[in-house]
Amino acid sequence: MRRGRGAGGVLAGRGPPSGGRPGATRRGPAPGWCNGRVPTADLDPTETAPAGADAGTAAAARAAAEAVEEAQRVVVGQRGMVERLAVAVLARGHVLLEGVPGTAKTLAARSFATVLGGAFTRIQFTPDLVPSDIVGTRIWSPATERFSVELGPVFANVVLADEINRAPAKVQAAMLELMGERQVSLAGQTHAVPEPFTVIATQNPVESEGVYPLPEAQRDRFLLQVDVPLPGAADEAEILRRMSVAPPRARQVLDPARVLELQAAADGVYVHPLVSDYVVRLVMATRAPAAYGAPDVAPLLEAGASPRASLGLLAASRALALVRGRDHVLPDDVRELAVEVVAHRLVLSLDALADGVAAQQVVARLVAVVPPPVPLGGPRR
Repeated sequence: MRRGRGAGGVLAGRGPPSGGRPGATRRGPAPGWCNGRVPTADLDPTETAPAGADAGTAAAARAAAEAVEEAQRVVVGQRGMVERLAVAVLARGHVLLEGVPGTAKTLAARSFATVLGGAFTRIQFTPDLVPSDIVGTRIWSPATERFSVELGPVFANVVLADEINRAPAKVQAAMLELMGERQVSLAGQTHAVPEPFTVIATQNPVESEGVYPLPEAQRDRFLLQVDVPLPGAADEAEILRRMSVAPPRARQVLDPARVLELQAAADGVYVHPLVSDYVVRLVMATRAPAAYGAPDVAPLLEAGASPRASLGLLAASRALALVRGRDHVLPDDVRELAVEVVAHRLVLSLDALADGVAAQQVVARLVAVVPPPVPLGGPRR
C-alpha cells in the first residue's frame, strides 16, 4: 500500500495552475465575470442582468435574515450552523449536523423549527427501531373490520432525526425513500410528506458502539454535512450568562406558506453562467483531479461527486445569497459552501484512509487550485 501521498499533498495549498482546461467563452450580464481562462474582451460588459432585487426579493431576504437572527438569539455562537439550517430549508434540502454531544445541535434544530412554524417532530434513533416506528403502519379496527393507516412521525414539516447513525439498515432504507422522494410507501399506497419538508439529522462522530455508518446513497441525500465545533472561551462565558437561568425561547416568525414563498424567491436568485461553470469545474475536479491542476489528489479518491453535488451546490449558493440579502450568487458563495456540500459525497481510497486524509481536506485542496471567475477589471487569482 502506498503512503505519503495523502495529507502532505492535500494540505500543501499550491496556487492555481497557470493554465487550465480549455473551455468555450461565455457571455454574461453586467457586472461581467471572467473565469480566469478566457480574454476579458470576449465578455460584453454592456449586457444587462435580469431585473435586480425587487421589493419581493428584498422582503424575502429580510424574512430569511430575521429567521436566522431569531434562532441565534437562543443558540449561543454557532452562527454558521444556524445559517446552514436556513440554507438547507430554502434550498429544499436536508442537513446532517456532526459534532460531539453538548454542542447545541438539537437545540439549534428545535429552535429553528419553532422559528419556521409548521409541524415539528423529533425521532430518537436506536438500534431496535423498525421502519413502522417512523413511517407508520396498518392498524386493524375491530369496529369496522378493516385496516386503517396510521402515519408515523416523519409526516411533519421539520423532522429532527437525532443520532441517525444508530438506526439499522431497514430504517435507513425507509429514510432513503423519505428524503429522496419526499414520500412513503405504506400498505401499497404512496403518502406524500407535507411541504415544506426538511430532515435535520445529528450524529456523534466519536462514538463507535451501537452505531451503523450511513451508506453512501443516504449521505448523498443530505444537501449539507456541517461539522459543529466546540465553543470558544467567549461563547462559553456567554452560554453561562444566557442559558444557566431562564434560557430564552425562540418565537415563530414564519409559517409554512411563507417558507414556500422564500423557497421560490431563492429559486429566482440570479446565477451568472460563469458562476455555473465554476460549480461544474469544482465537481468535475473530484472526478478527474489531474485535469484540473491537482494530480496529487487523484490517488486519494475512489469515486468523485455525482451530479447531485452540482445541483446541490448551486441551490445552496442561491439560498446563501438570499440569506445574506443579495439577488445574485457570488463565486465566494460557492467557495464557502463547497466543502459542506461536496465532501460527504466523496468515496476516499484506501491510501487516503490509511494516511488519515479527510474528505474535507480533499475538497479544500480542489477549491484552492480550481480558479474562480473574477469580475471584469478585477484582480486575477
